[in-house]
Amino acid sequence: MSLLLFPGVEPPRYEQIVRAAGPLRVVNVSDRDAALAAMPDATGFFGNLTPELLTVSTKLQWVQTPTVSLEHYMFPELVEHPCVVTNMRGLFSDVIADHVMGFVLSFCRNLHLYVRRQIEHRYEPIGGDEDRAKPTTGPSYVCNFDRMHRHVADQTLGVVGVGEIGAEICRRAAAFRMTVLGVDPKPRSIDDVVDVWPNERLDEMISLCDFIVIAAPHTPETERLFDADRIAKMKAGSFLINIGRGAIVDLTALTESLRSGHLGGAALDVFEIEPLPKEHPLWDFENVLITPHVAAASPRIAERHLATLLENVRRFAVGEPLINAVDKAAWY
Repeated sequence: MSLLLFPGVEPPRYEQIVRAAGPLRVVNVSDRDAALAAMPDATGFFGNLTPELLTVSTKLQWVQTPTVSLEHYMFPELVEHPCVVTNMRGLFSDVIADHVMGFVLSFCRNLHLYVRRQIEHRYEPIGGDEDRAKPTTGPSYVCNFDRMHRHVADQTLGVVGVGEIGAEICRRAAAFRMTVLGVDPKPRSIDDVVDVWPNERLDEMISLCDFIVIAAPHTPETERLFDADRIAKMKAGSFLINIGRGAIVDLTALTESLRSGHLGGAALDVFEIEPLPKEHPLWDFENVLITPHVAAASPRIAERHLATLLENVRRFAVGEPLINAVDKAAWY
């Protein structure tokens, strides 16, 4: 039995993998020809598997991907192959959930607008200084600048795709006393406080929510799930947050919905086209927050990535069940 690493890893990491592998021989190669020569004897594989490499394999039992997402990793021959595929699920759940709540709080507290006013040296509440002494309906102390700020606990947040990341987003939102809903292929309850509905209730959920967070993977079923028709079914004035995959949201449809005023705003970490072109109109929308695919960024990720790899190497070497096994046909 042998574990093939391709492309090769640096010496310190390689040494840790060798220790975790025990009796399992570890082959560390960096070029294609060496990988092709070693592949027939490999029972395990970590790195960038290609159809060419899979074709020459004869003993392959396990493939560990270096990523969480699989839309660029899976290919038909791998789906049909009897080997087990595991991914890096679980590395980013808390980090991405924090990023989402940053978006939510920015919109509720208008932080994105106050940053613009700070740049302009404007000491003025959202709603305008001229409205400070002009109450709207209700008590005299309720002014426009009060109404222009949302009370977080009064908001309803819905999560599309309640896997490990989505579940952590639900927990964060519930801690802020938001009403939280979710849709997922696996309906269930999260910590007895969040109801996760079946995917068939997606349209119902998005009509009820002030914030919709997309945390689903890119699969054939989710590609352009949020097209013009679905976005039109979202609650008027609501916010769309996408930290899942850019292919899930039709960017043109989203732009038109924001331009029309149907949506209150959007926060996007991923896009159909990356990087987002400099000339794209979303850059200039005041009610849009854009981050460059960094929701998972954290100084903790590298150590977590290595820990997951080493644990699966150890398990494979001694015949224990592997963690993070995926449904190859579903891409997650």
